[in-house]
Amino acid sequence: MNIVRENLEDLTTLLKVTVGEADYNEAVDKALRTYKRKANIPGFRPGMVPMGIINKMYRKGVVAEESYRAASKACIDYIEKEKLTLVGDMIPSEKQQPLDFDNNTEYEFVFEVGIAPEIAIKLSKKDKITKYDIQVEDKMRDGYRSNFMNRYGKLVDVDSIEKEDALEVTLEQGEHKVEEAYVGLVGMNDEERAAFLGKKVGDTMDVDVTKLYKTPSQRAAALGVKENELEGMDPNYKLTVTRIRRFEAPEMNEEFFKMAFPDGDITTPEAFDAYINEQITRDLSRETEFLLHIDVRKFLLKKADLVMPEAFLKNWLYTINEGKFSMEEIEKDFAQFVDMMRWNLIQKHYINELKLEVTADEATEEAKKSAAAQFAYYGIPKVDDETLSNYANNILSNKEENRKIYEKLFENKVVNAVLDQITVNEQSVSAEDFGKLAQEAQQ
Repeated sequence: MNIVRENLEDLTTLLKVTVGEADYNEAVDKALRTYKRKANIPGFRPGMVPMGIINKMYRKGVVAEESYRAASKACIDYIEKEKLTLVGDMIPSEKQQPLDFDNNTEYEFVFEVGIAPEIAIKLSKKDKITKYDIQVEDKMRDGYRSNFMNRYGKLVDVDSIEKEDALEVTLEQGEHKVEEAYVGLVGMNDEERAAFLGKKVGDTMDVDVTKLYKTPSQRAAALGVKENELEGMDPNYKLTVTRIRRFEAPEMNEEFFKMAFPDGDITTPEAFDAYINEQITRDLSRETEFLLHIDVRKFLLKKADLVMPEAFLKNWLYTINEGKFSMEEIEKDFAQFVDMMRWNLIQKHYINELKLEVTADEATEEAKKSAAAQFAYYGIPKVDDETLSNYANNILSNKEENRKIYEKLFENKVVNAVLDQITVNEQSVSAEDFGKLAQEAQQ
């Protein structure tokens, strides 16, 4: 077997592999014996088909398959031996010439690979990046406090309708009567809710149910009919208000503290304010770190200025997707895809150069943080360590979630290692300005 490497332009390389009978004969004979053992041909008992017939029926296809497999494996071994760093995967080349499996015994297979560019990034304290700290304003504290307390609120009956109330109504049209239908003002705009404001229990009004319930599924559910029965129905109904309910936040008293913090660690307004401040600090830290990571990534992409084998990568994407996407579709998101590949190469560069590692304990702690965040999202701020550990184990046992955890931790280590080598300037900004910066960074 012989391998010839031919370097083309734009970091693309051809690997030409010549294979002969000595490279594939053993595998071909083995495959044909398997065919002979399993062949079911009229006139012959199982396993007793003459090898001449097996050869005539299957040998050509088996030679093509096994010679290609031998060539492909030889290329993979060559890539490992030569320590070539690739982008994408090896694919058959368009320069492949037709092969004559009827008359020849030696075949040249041509494969194409994209070579990763060399990375040489020089960092110093002259390189600067800005870390934005979000100013904590009173309205932010009020919003956090209100959102938290609303988790423990309740609906109470009231006398007259205001703009975010929930209503129970009766809808009537001739003999058709629907009781306890729900109408939520919170989902309406000012114009739509205007007719309801100030109404009391017992008040009536004429409504068009196509405007009251915007989708066919909503109308069908409210009127107690099937969607296909809506066609041709008169949408005009008489509405009678039968109940008005309003969301009421809890009072900050002993009952609230016991309900929200059953462990008893927060029992006073002062302690609750401190807890809210901790939540704000945690969330803002996550937001600032998110933007910082984006900025570091952009900084390194610009600093490295990696030239990629773009023509090869487009062809590779088209090939591995087996034509599911046209070249025009690939082109549409290609710039973003290539930047992602560049970032992956830069991360691998620092991971290898600095010998960065992520331990199992670090992965477990990160998974526990993820689990705790999920519990907090559903209004459970305190979860015991054993429960978090069990959830963390479940997260890490999922192959895809495990990969995400490790990728996140490796990226954190790469970013932190880079920040240690450059100058980080901190700048305080309002939440509104930070939002604009974050939005711009993701465009």
